[in-house]
Amino acid sequence: MKPAASAFLVLMLVAAPAGAQPGAELSSFPLLRFDASARAAALGSAFTAVADGDVNAMFYNPAVPGPATSRSPSLSYLSHLSGINAGTLAYSHTVSGLKTTLSGGLRFVHWGTIEERNARGERTGSFTAGDGVLTLGAARALGPHLRYGANVHLLYAQIQRAQATAAATDLGVLVRVPDRQLTLGASLRHLGVSIDGFGPDEATLPLDLQVGVSKRLAHLPVLLSLTAYDLIQVGEGIRGGSTVDHVLAHLTFGGELHLGDALRLRLGYNHRRSRELALDDAFDPSGLSGGVGLVVGDVSVDYAYGSWSELGGLHQFTVRADLDAL
Repeated sequence: MKPAASAFLVLMLVAAPAGAQPGAELSSFPLLRFDASARAAALGSAFTAVADGDVNAMFYNPAVPGPATSRSPSLSYLSHLSGINAGTLAYSHTVSGLKTTLSGGLRFVHWGTIEERNARGERTGSFTAGDGVLTLGAARALGPHLRYGANVHLLYAQIQRAQATAAATDLGVLVRVPDRQLTLGASLRHLGVSIDGFGPDEATLPLDLQVGVSKRLAHLPVLLSLTAYDLIQVGEGIRGGSTVDHVLAHLTFGGELHLGDALRLRLGYNHRRSRELALDDAFDPSGLSGGVGLVVGDVSVDYAYGSWSELGGLHQFTVRADLDAL
């Protein structure tokens, strides 16, 4: 795409909840809507209750990090449309003496080069834009089946010479039911305050309440995951949609199939994203996501593809490692 298309895409990302992670509220930090990892993206962002050792779950529910995620660094790269690039670093470490798992993460995005034009539409130059989020978290166990945790975020965004900063927190709980291979999770995300906004306006954050469930099937090597999101705005659905559309607008689904010890196949679906990105009434793959994971020894390599209808698709890669086993 040309640079002018990049500017349009940036505005669309800010204004549309279909940008990445689900949520309907507008934000000065659209990076928060991007999926943190390829696995989460392939599962359609249904990651609030996925707690099986993936450190990137810290960005969806701060109660998830624990001994299983400790010393397992992760690096992700997202190739977005129109030359937009984003990345994620994540790490956690369990401090035995404190009985606490500490987590840290860094997310960033470069929006590419954007044309600058005057009131007459004449090109006067170009500029760049970017966001960054630093995250620190802590999680603890409360009994054998319950965990709780919190994250703190420092956020920064820049568009040309304008800047915005904010601070936010996430709060989360996680409940395991081992006999049923079932996990329940809930998180209140991006509760924060503006420090400095773009111009006279305060920076805004996409406040989101999510509740999720994940289950491993007893007789099949399958993980199923569902997340109900944007529950603070539960009365809002898809404009012009049916009752079913309004209900599905707050749900996202994911499934993961294990083929042996090394191969994972993943599929996800986000109905709101599908309805808002589809360009006609015929079948449109927007809202669908999928991917594969390959486990080689103590290293996992994940890939995800997410459809943006005729605009193209998003490609995301993640590499995770278990340092204790290396």
